[in-house]
Amino acid sequence: MKLLLDTHLLLWAAGSPSRLSAKVRPLLEDPLNELFFSAASVWEIVIKRGLGRSDFQVDARVLRRGLLDNGYKELAITSEHTVSIDSLPSIHKDPFDRILVAQATVEGIILLTADALVAKYPGPIRQI
Repeated sequence: MKLLLDTHLLLWAAGSPSRLSAKVRPLLEDPLNELFFSAASVWEIVIKRGLGRSDFQVDARVLRRGLLDNGYKELAITSEHTVSIDSLPSIHKDPFDRILVAQATVEGIILLTADALVAKYPGPIRQI
């Protein structure tokens, strides 16, 4: 199964694994699952860290390298992803969450999220 982790799940998996729910841990540990992170999540971390957000204080370069070293695959943002945002309902205003939803939908990858609002989107999204 292909799984795309939202930004907070990536941060928790890398730096605060105790924050991960009992539902998500087996998914992340199953060697049959392919784990993905989006370039959008790295971008979000860089921007929000620069704004001084206390929940985004990780060095994005270190996080990215650690994810790649641990077998995660990076999902680039394509124009197909960006234009598909236009067809999403106006459930969530956060552009980073919206691109993650679009990427999951276009690529047919399950987006794992802890955000109940993101989980309201139609498509391959699972709230954990």
